[in-house]
Amino acid sequence: MMTVYCRGNGHVSDGLCSECSALLEYSRRRLDSCRFGDGKPTCRKCPVHCYMPRYREEIRNVMRYAGSRIIFVHPIAVLRHLLGV
Repeated sequence: MMTVYCRGNGHVSDGLCSECSALLEYSRRRLDSCRFGDGKPTCRKCPVHCYMPRYREEIRNVMRYAGSRIIFVHPIAVLRHLLGV
């Protein structure tokens, strides 16, 4: 989703820009240390917020932008996500 966001907003044409790479690394670190582990609910439903407010808003923007476009990039991954597989 980060790649879809980065390309769609004109940051870079291939891969991720430094800002998006840093945001992705931050989110991976936070999710790796999440106390809920693999059973983590979506951020909206989670009782504990992993991200600092600034990063939470940035991640929200990424999800809002890429969420509706990801089906054109990875349709099988979207179906697996929706089916819970």
